[in-house]
Amino acid sequence: MIRIVWLLALLVQVLSFIPARAQSFDFQQDSIFFRKLADDVLSSPAAYESLRVLCKTIGPRLAGSPGMYKSEAWAEKALQTAGADKVWKQAVQVPHWDRGGKDEAWYQYTDASGKKVKVVLDVLALGNSMGTGKNGLLKKAVLIHDFEELEKRKDELKDVIVIFNNVFNPRNLSVGQSYGESGAYRRSGPSRAAKYGAAAVLIRSVTASANDNHPHTGALAYDTAYPKIPAAAMGLKDADQLIAQLKAGKAVQVYYKSMAHFKPDATGHNIIGEFTGSEFPDKFITVGGHLDSWDPAEGAHDDGTGCVQSIEVIRAFKAMGYKPRHTIRVVLFANEENGLRGGSQYAKEAKTKNEQHVFALESDAGGFTPRSFGFTLEAAKLERIRQWVPLFVPYGVYQFANGGGGADIGPLNRSLGTPVAGLSPDGSRYFDLHHARNDVFEAVNKRELDLGALNMALLIYMIDKYGL
Repeated sequence: MIRIVWLLALLVQVLSFIPARAQSFDFQQDSIFFRKLADDVLSSPAAYESLRVLCKTIGPRLAGSPGMYKSEAWAEKALQTAGADKVWKQAVQVPHWDRGGKDEAWYQYTDASGKKVKVVLDVLALGNSMGTGKNGLLKKAVLIHDFEELEKRKDELKDVIVIFNNVFNPRNLSVGQSYGESGAYRRSGPSRAAKYGAAAVLIRSVTASANDNHPHTGALAYDTAYPKIPAAAMGLKDADQLIAQLKAGKAVQVYYKSMAHFKPDATGHNIIGEFTGSEFPDKFITVGGHLDSWDPAEGAHDDGTGCVQSIEVIRAFKAMGYKPRHTIRVVLFANEENGLRGGSQYAKEAKTKNEQHVFALESDAGGFTPRSFGFTLEAAKLERIRQWVPLFVPYGVYQFANGGGGADIGPLNRSLGTPVAGLSPDGSRYFDLHHARNDVFEAVNKRELDLGALNMALLIYMIDKYGL
């Protein structure tokens, strides 16, 4: 009885999504295919096991590092095992930033009894940051809450270490919005402080959770008009304690040491696997994630999950005996984290070769439960494919949103006008792990991972069958 009630409720939910006008797809036939594909993907150990191998036998894989080359070999083998008709490497020059060992930081102040107190900080140099040199920096700390205050107090910043109190706003319904706002201090904060003579910058990690003290790295972007000063992120608990001392009016000195530096560019690769189309072999549907990850952790959610979900599309289609009309390309992009050169190279070569790219899909928001897809394409086309949503509802996706894509497929959209989309999982926990040492295999749930892969495969099936 409970099962019957549940099925009726689901039917009502699905029917509520179906528009009154005639559908431009075969609901019954496609529903049957969806169910069969779901049976395969949700029963298969392939994606989860592949992620385990990537995380546990290779681990960190920042551009230019030994891990990058090991992950490229893993990717080639994984695509071959999945059944790709063709696998190849697309060369691209990538930056080679090296942390140079463990970052160090502490601060000191005088307490009410006149005793000097020294507190160690857990920090990570921001990606692409310059180091301090072997002696480090010991400077007065100045607390700055936002860029508006930075401008007001610009005369106080010469030869100090600026501490940005860039709080991750919990009131935003979209965690991505909070990440964008708080992340601005990571990306441009160092140069904006350097403009007024600051010696270095420390930020609160760009994350929502204060339940741990893991610092979160991530790329900064120097403005070449100003000196390139060292910059690092602090674990939230350490950051809050330091900020509390500064808010209380304590005179605080901060020591920071980093040996970060750039080495000459290295040759990396986009790893590409193809499933050749039966009708339009020269028209491409791209699906992918980025192969590189930051150096402190295994890069499980960012973006190991996106890589194995993309590979799973080919494996599942092959297992089903499905023959796509268009050629499906799985692309595991190089250097998304601190250069975006892989995505740019892929689009550049596509344009040079005058390739026809029908659609591109990216997974780079973690391997959590899928909720929606975000599309960047013509409004009329989005409205048409929204008729497909009822097919996806039983599998967790309830919305085709306007706006979306991904960093690596963005160049395809900008240079070729390719319609793009991004998988949007539940982001509530993503930034607890993003760019931090706790982004490990154990943080990924198999069923959530598989549901994301399934919905990606279902969307590609629909676009391959009906077009845009």
